[in-house]
Amino acid sequence: MQIKDYQIVVLGIMIAIGSVLSTYILSNAVVEFQKLQNQTIRVTGSASQAVTSDTASWTISYSTQKPSLKESYKQLENDSIKVKEFFESNGINSNDIEFSVINSYPQYKKFPGSYNTTNEIEYYNASQSATVKSSDINKITEISKKVNLLVNQDVNLESRSVQYYVSNLNDIKIKVAAEAAKNAKERAKSLVKGTNGRIGVMTSAKLGVFQIVPIDSTEVNDYGINDTSSIEKKVVSTVSATFLVK
Repeated sequence: MQIKDYQIVVLGIMIAIGSVLSTYILSNAVVEFQKLQNQTIRVTGSASQAVTSDTASWTISYSTQKPSLKESYKQLENDSIKVKEFFESNGINSNDIEFSVINSYPQYKKFPGSYNTTNEIEYYNASQSATVKSSDINKITEISKKVNLLVNQDVNLESRSVQYYVSNLNDIKIKVAAEAAKNAKERAKSLVKGTNGRIGVMTSAKLGVFQIVPIDSTEVNDYGINDTSSIEKKVVSTVSATFLVK
C-alpha cells in the first residue's frame, strides 16, 4: 500500500501538535512541582527539662602484688571483707554490694638494663572491684567521702567518681522530643506570619541527639552528651522539621 503525500502531511501535523501539547503539559507539571517545592519551610525547634537524679552508683577498685597467686587471692579476700564491712557499717545493705570477678596476671622479671622479660615470674598482680547502687543518693555521696577509712586499713584502692542516673530517662526523652517538635511548629508560624501564610502539615522531621548536661551547662556535642557526674541536670532535645506553607 502506498502512502499518499497528503497522508504524510497530516501525520506530520499530528506529530507536531502532539509534541507541542506534551511539552506544554510537562512544562506545567515542572512549574507546579517547583511551586510545591517552594511552598515549604524548614525550622529547628528545641526544648529542655530539668531532672533530678534518683539513683547513685559508686565503684572502688583494690589491688595487690604478691610473690604467689595464692597470696594475691588471699590478700584480695581480706580486702573484700574490709570493703564489705565498710559499706555495711555506713548503712548499705549487703544485697546492694556487687563484687566483680578477680583479675590476675603475672609480672615477669626483666633482663638487667633491658625492657625484655625473662620467663621467671617476679610477682602476681591481682585486682577486684566493688560497686554499690542505691536510690539514696545522698548516702552514697557521703560514703564516698569516707574512703580514707579503707586506706587507713591498708587497702590499696582506687576510688571512682560517684555516678548519678535518672531511672525514667527514656520517658523524659520522649516528652522533651515532643515539646521540641511543638516548638519547631511555633517557630515556623512566627516566620510566615508576616507573609500572610499559614503552616500546613509536617512533611518531615529529624530528631537531633540528646544532650544530658548539668543544669547550668550550655555545652553541646555532635554525638550527644550523657552527664552522670551531676545530681541536678537537664535533658535537651532538638527537632528539625519541614512544614507545608499554605
